[in-house]
Amino acid sequence: MNRKNFLRLSGLATLSIMSLSTLYSSSRNWKKGPKQAVLFLGHGSPMNAIEENEFVKAWRQTGQNIPQPRAIVCISAHWETAGTMVTAMPKPKTIHDFGGFPRALHEVEYPAPGDPELAGAIADGLAEYEIKLDHKWGLDHGTWSVIKHLYPEAKIPVIQLSIDYRKGPEYHYQLAQALSDIRERGVLIISSGNMVHNLGLTAWDRLNEQFAYDWATEAQAKMRELLFSGNDKALINFRKQGKAFDLAIPSTEHFIPLIYSLGLKDAKEDLRIFNDKPVAGALTMTSVQFG
Repeated sequence: MNRKNFLRLSGLATLSIMSLSTLYSSSRNWKKGPKQAVLFLGHGSPMNAIEENEFVKAWRQTGQNIPQPRAIVCISAHWETAGTMVTAMPKPKTIHDFGGFPRALHEVEYPAPGDPELAGAIADGLAEYEIKLDHKWGLDHGTWSVIKHLYPEAKIPVIQLSIDYRKGPEYHYQLAQALSDIRERGVLIISSGNMVHNLGLTAWDRLNEQFAYDWATEAQAKMRELLFSGNDKALINFRKQGKAFDLAIPSTEHFIPLIYSLGLKDAKEDLRIFNDKPVAGALTMTSVQFG
C-alpha cells in the first residue's frame, strides 16, 4: 500500500496527499535538507557512556562527519511496549535502566530537550500505525549512552520511538519506511541495539576483551555480507538463517533496531560499517551508516 492510500484509509482526508515530511514542515516551516544519514549503533555495555575507547571515538567522529540535525528520533532496544509509543514531553528524563554498575554511571544526566511537535506529527502522520504519545518514559541508556558522544552539548531535541514487542520484523520494516520522509527535513534517525547479542553466553569477566565464539563470528560475517549485498529480505527473515543467527539473536529486541535502519535507508545510499568488532565472546559492537 502506498502512502497516499494508507492516509486515505486512515480517515485523514485533509492529509491524504501529504507525506509525513510535509505535515511536519507545514507546522515548523522547515525547508528541505540537509537530508540526514541513517545510523544503527551497536551500543554494548552501558559503561561506554563514561569510558573512552575506540567505539566511543568512532561515535564521536560520526557525529562530526554528518550534518548537524534539527532533531533526533531514536529507536532503542531498551523500550519495548504493547503498541508503538513516541515520547512527547518537552523535557525527557535520563533513565538509568540498569543495575550493578558504578555510581558514576548512575549520575550521568543527558538533559536534551524533547520535541512534542515532532512526536505529534509522527503520531498524526502515521495514523495507520496507531502510535500513542507517551509522557512518562524519557531517554533510556540505549539512547543517551550513545547520543551523548555524538552531541555532548545535549542541545538537539531527542525523542524515542518504542518497539512494539507484539509485532514481527516485517511490521517494523514497513513502519520505518513510512517514517523515512522526515530525513528530508533534517531529522536524524538513530537505531540503537546490537546485531549479535546473547547475554546468556557473554563472558562477563572478559567484557573489555575483543574476542568472539565461533558462532558469533559466523553470524557477524553473514550479517555483514547481507548488508553489503542489500539483502534486506534475508535480514528481515533472520529466523531462517540458521543456528549461528539463532544464537546471535536469542531475543529480538536488540536486532529489531537494525530492521528499522534497513527500512529507513534508500536503495542506492552508500553503506559504511564501523566498530565492527566483537566483545566478551557473544556481543558485537558493529555499527552501520547509510547515506
